[in-house]
Amino acid sequence: MSPVTAADVSALRARTGVSILACKQALDEADGDQEKAIEILRKRGIAQAVKKADRAQSEGAIFIAQNDSKAAVLQIKCETDFVARSDEFISFGQKIAEELLKNGAEKTASYTDSVLPEAVQKMGEHISLGDMQIVEAAAIGTYVHSNRKIGVVIGLEKSEGDMMEKMKDVAMHAAAMNPLYVSPEDVPQEAVDKEREIWKEQMSKEKKPPEIMEKIMLGKEKKFREENALIKQAFVKDQNQTVEQYLGGAKVKTYVRVTI
Repeated sequence: MSPVTAADVSALRARTGVSILACKQALDEADGDQEKAIEILRKRGIAQAVKKADRAQSEGAIFIAQNDSKAAVLQIKCETDFVARSDEFISFGQKIAEELLKNGAEKTASYTDSVLPEAVQKMGEHISLGDMQIVEAAAIGTYVHSNRKIGVVIGLEKSEGDMMEKMKDVAMHAAAMNPLYVSPEDVPQEAVDKEREIWKEQMSKEKKPPEIMEKIMLGKEKKFREENALIKQAFVKDQNQTVEQYLGGAKVKTYVRVTI
């Protein structure tokens, strides 16, 4: 007989809307088999919302809640874009984000488990909590794209004057340009080395002197690092200055970009 875990009970509860005790009893009777347990619950007339566990949750939305020095960002996943765009789903997700901001990840996970079965019943799809993060900084800027598929949080090391509008602009920039790192120094050497191998192959037929080749390689590395670094990218609203220049030298402490 397979041992029934708390995760098994939680998964069955999310799929059926049935009490924890009833789910545990059905799973015990079914030797841990989810589908058999659902059949048992249906025969008893108490299973209300049944969803195939293997149905892909490839849709969903990003939600952000924030105050002056902290932001909570998370994914809520579902099966279809129709549900992801619904007012009910958006209201549900924003409530979870506010809970994350207020009470942290562990309490939010427990809270979500308690309200998820009702949400599954109302919206008719399997719904789950995806990636969730909390960012703390002296000043916070956020942006959620209109389709809710991209969310960005920017945190500054110091709160320098009224930076809220600029930080929102930078978060919007990051949503559009998808920098992988904050600064050129953050780009891993492993990633650079991989590119260097490609550059060497590309230039192998040029027969340039080694010292010239090395200068070219260093130039390519500098460009590669800057293209992937948030603060060195040309700012989308003004290509004549970098993000760093737009921020007036204010240092970015944290950068988080979450997508569906």
